[in-house]
Amino acid sequence: MASHERFDYTDRVLTPGYTSCLGCGEALAMRIVAQAAGKNSIFTNCTGCSEIFTSRYPTSSWAAPWIHSLFENSAAIASGIYYALKHKGKLEGINVIGTGGDGGTADIGLQCLSGAAERGDDILYCCWDNEAYMNTGIQRSSLTPLDAATTTSPSGKVSWGNDRPKKDVPAIMAAHHIPYVGVGSCGYYRELPRMVKKALGYRGPKYLQVHAVCPLGWRSDPAKTCEIARLAFQTGCYPLYEIVEGETKPHKPPKDGWKPVEEYLKPQGRFRHLFRQADGEQQIVRVQALAAENIRRFYGDEEVPDFAREAEKKAADMAEAQQAEAPA
Repeated sequence: MASHERFDYTDRVLTPGYTSCLGCGEALAMRIVAQAAGKNSIFTNCTGCSEIFTSRYPTSSWAAPWIHSLFENSAAIASGIYYALKHKGKLEGINVIGTGGDGGTADIGLQCLSGAAERGDDILYCCWDNEAYMNTGIQRSSLTPLDAATTTSPSGKVSWGNDRPKKDVPAIMAAHHIPYVGVGSCGYYRELPRMVKKALGYRGPKYLQVHAVCPLGWRSDPAKTCEIARLAFQTGCYPLYEIVEGETKPHKPPKDGWKPVEEYLKPQGRFRHLFRQADGEQQIVRVQALAAENIRRFYGDEEVPDFAREAEKKAADMAEAQQAEAPA
């Protein structure tokens, strides 16, 4: 058998040959989601990493209809496709799927996404959340986590990096009273096909956000992409859950218990300053307090480990001290 005949990719929706970076969590998530949706799907893709590495002219890795939109309007293009199919009577059996990165979803494209959800358009929108504008130079987005260093939120003598917590886009989408909201991870890739098929089983707008490790922007080991993604959940830094018809269903808690956030932060260069600079420990306490809040929100107060409770108390004491020192 000739080498080029060894593998059969005819059933693939996203075929080999795309030029993503080594260890790209976005590419892994996108391939699995596309495969679960099937070839009877039409994809829109806003400007970003996934658009670039799957469609370098004159080639394409897509074996299903795919449209490159502007940065801000992937959801609007998906809505237009939905209405065109509906008008022509060809909607039955077709999945319309809008996609974009965290910048194109939570920042630039939020208006179009909200509009599609408010109108009740029958589309699935997938956000590949690698937590910064990676394609344009690793600038912060509203989904960049607290204290992460990016090119527009650098760490240094007067800054700990990004000074804002992540925007809660899944909660924003749930507030539109849509039938399905899901938060998955490239680290738990076996869960993604189930989530996609479940979402597509509902009529109306659906939202799926997938945590996608970016070794380039996170300055992490490409071989440890899935391990780091799992640590994001196991430390409480990135909750995984579904909101189905208004009912929140969290992912099973880690079988070995919750881990300190240091285990997630240390393998990433974007958090390296927290372990090297003076007073970095205080910033880690703030991150741990946010993780404790996430655990309590989805699993109840009894699930919060003692070390996380201690961090919450320290964070509260630090905030009180800062407020006392502030000028009147």
